[in-house]
Amino acid sequence: MFTLFRPELEAYAREVLAEQRRLHQEGAPADDLHALQMERVAETIRYARANSAFYRARLSDVAVPPTGPIGLQELAAVPFTTKDDLRSELFDVMSQPLDRAWVYYETTGTTGRATPCPRDERDSIVNNTALTLAYQDIFAQHGERHVVAVMGPTELHSTGDTFGDVLRNLGHTVVKMWPHSPVVGFPRALALLERLGVTALVCTPGMAISLAKAARAAGVDLRSRLGVRLILTLGELTSPAMLENLGALWSAGVYNCMYASQEASIMAACHADGRLYTEPLNNYVEVVDPDTGRAVEPVDGVREGELVVTHLYQGSKPLVRYRTGDMVRLSARAGSVREVMQPIGRVRDALRLGGRRVTAFDLEQALFTHVRGVIDYYLVIDERDGQDLVTVHLEPANREAGLRLDREAIRRSVADAFGVRCEVVLGPTDAITSTGAMVSWKAARIDDRRGGEPEPERLAALAIATGRSA
Repeated sequence: MFTLFRPELEAYAREVLAEQRRLHQEGAPADDLHALQMERVAETIRYARANSAFYRARLSDVAVPPTGPIGLQELAAVPFTTKDDLRSELFDVMSQPLDRAWVYYETTGTTGRATPCPRDERDSIVNNTALTLAYQDIFAQHGERHVVAVMGPTELHSTGDTFGDVLRNLGHTVVKMWPHSPVVGFPRALALLERLGVTALVCTPGMAISLAKAARAAGVDLRSRLGVRLILTLGELTSPAMLENLGALWSAGVYNCMYASQEASIMAACHADGRLYTEPLNNYVEVVDPDTGRAVEPVDGVREGELVVTHLYQGSKPLVRYRTGDMVRLSARAGSVREVMQPIGRVRDALRLGGRRVTAFDLEQALFTHVRGVIDYYLVIDERDGQDLVTVHLEPANREAGLRLDREAIRRSVADAFGVRCEVVLGPTDAITSTGAMVSWKAARIDDRRGGEPEPERLAALAIATGRSA
């Protein structure tokens, strides 16, 4: 509604919607889209260099024409922007003063200095339009109208505002709640889910697990007393096999609904087929080798490496060649200019098991291939007789689910996939597994005891978990 009071923004919103709707419904010739992207990359470089103190210095020697597109060779010479840059330069990265933004967010600051993430109306229009078009078909598959519980992690996080706007666009009812808040709490959250007839959740996988645990402790049957039909997960790495397990647990359709960050906004959105797709009108994406920074070549149509993004719109804080620190697999899709994106874990979350590099995604996917009816899990990695030993701790949803688990199949799956010894233990997990979105998947799910002292992120996760259980 705010655009009614800002005619220039109403016109901009209509232009963005028309352009994104054309791409969503009809696609676009790849050559035409690439030319448009190169023109908008150049616009972002010129805009950031003119308005950001950080980029004025960082991009001073970048060869970009005064008008028109930048070439691929010239773009490859543009310096990267890193998370360390954002943490050290803070407000100097911004291309607008704070009083030009409509809202201010920050990163959580649990694994490093919190960084400012303000957004102006154009930032929100571009990103929320893409999400609205992507999610309309997902929600339609699960009913005409929905009451949606949106569970954002902090007051300084964008989840509540973003989904409030997107769900309002789609005509659904929003209930904003944070069960970890002392004002709300899990008993009240469960009561609201039941009393309001909530049909959909927007939350982290860890929150879906925590709610299921709280329901079990309260004697609330997820299937007979709660009518949740749809869960959109975000904020944590989640494998397709884990999504299937959550779906079985809740008797709901579960989608990994976006790949995004506070700093870089929406980089991929889930569509009706359950896959994440890039948003080529929002970002220009590159995939680089995390060690060398060089572009990776596709192997069998798949590019695997660290994701790099440049914003194609000019708002409060556009980023140029931003190294996300996240590993992805990007796959071309026949007849589409969008690529399928599979996040596979942070660069620094990679493990060495059985003498080779293993991603978080591959480890979780292999584990859950033979797991259903499990409410939570974590892994302990140790060394025994010169060989890696992975102990898989699983918390069954109930006694019957525990009896159905084929522990030998799980053990073989992990041992054979990664060349390690494996043991499987059934029993309760603790609060640390719920900290993945606040810290990292690895810190929440992996207790690697091979290096002596716990890593700093593991200690941060333990501190958050202790605070929540106090």
